[in-house]
Order: sequence, then structure tokens, then C-alpha cells
Amino acid sequence: MNLISGIDVTAGALNAQKTRLDIVAQNIANAQTTRTAAGGPYQRQVVSFETELVRHEGASGPAMQGVRIASISADRTPGQQVYNPQHPDAGADGLVTMPNVNLAYEMVDLITASRAYEANLSVVKNSRQMAMKTLDIGK
Repeated sequence: MNLISGIDVTAGALNAQKTRLDIVAQNIANAQTTRTAAGGPYQRQVVSFETELVRHEGASGPAMQGVRIASISADRTPGQQVYNPQHPDAGADGLVTMPNVNLAYEMVDLITASRAYEANLSVVKNSRQMAMKTLDIGK
């Protein structure tokens, strides 16, 4: 018998938000990377979520909905062109194509993902406390 039946849903959400935090950190770290191994400037990465049904073995009730990562894809928005003829990646016209990373957007994403992670962690802690109280009552 699973005393904390919703923990699978919360664990999926925690993993999804952790991945989102990692991708946002990667975007921030590469905000000035004008040349990648693939050539060209860094392309901002975007995380897409999707819902999934979480079924428990032997459970007769309805399945719960959870969240998971659907995809991590590159944002194809063009980067800003900056005039800097001394830059090693400057074209003949002196323009450098910068990554399409907007630090203000990334910081908002970072805060949002962090708060969602904290909320899910709070659910796990409360579920654990409720399970412990249930076990204490059964003694």
C-alpha cells in the first residue's frame, strides 16, 4: 500500500523543473558565446512540458496527471547584430551576430522555475509529514 500516492506526480514535476533550471543556467552561461562547435552563435534553449498519466500498480481508482519534459529545442529567433570590427567573429561589415539570449527573460524564467521547484518540494515535505502522522496514529 502506498501511503504517499501523489509523490510520483510531484517527483516528476521536481525533475521537470530541475531540467528547466539547468537549461536556463546554460542559456545564461552562453549569453555571450558567438561561436559554438556547430558554428555560429549560441541558440537559446527552450523547455516544453506536457502532461502524462501516472498509473499505480494495482490501483483501481483514476490515474493522476503529472508533468514531464516534452522537448528541449532551440529558439530560432535571430540574435542581435552588434558592430564590433575587432571581434574575431565579425563579418566583413564589422557586425557580430550575438546569441538570442535575453538576460531579463532568463532571470524571470529562473525565478519562476525556482519557485515552482520550491512549491513541489513543499508538497513532498508535507506528504511525508502526513504519512509519518498516519503511522503514529496506527501505533
